[in-house]
Amino acid sequence: MAHPNEILLRKGYDAFGKGDLETLRAMFAPDVVWHVAGKSALSGSYKGLDEVFGFFAEIVQRSGGTFANEVHDIVAGDAHAIALTTARAEREGRRLHNPGVGIFHIKNGKVTEAWLTSQDQYAADEFWA
Repeated sequence: MAHPNEILLRKGYDAFGKGDLETLRAMFAPDVVWHVAGKSALSGSYKGLDEVFGFFAEIVQRSGGTFANEVHDIVAGDAHAIALTTARAEREGRRLHNPGVGIFHIKNGKVTEAWLTSQDQYAADEFWA
């Protein structure tokens, strides 16, 4: 049987893919912090629901709605879950195909903090520049 935090993350990735922001919003603590590795215009830390969802909106806008995450696996324990994914998107004639890792801190059934990294951070930075 899957750990509840694995179920939570799978639900979140599914909701993001469907554009179900209401379900996604309910999964985050109000003071969630979202860290994005790299040096692109999208890199940095986003604090609170408004900033995190602003980041999500920017990804969708910059990719013309093509951004998607393929989930390969999720490993979860009582306080953390790790998602192995591949991000895909198209932008200005370029394509992103970049495996990455998301590390999520979860407390009381809510994501409180997340750290996202890419296998090829240079490619990700260039794509989102």
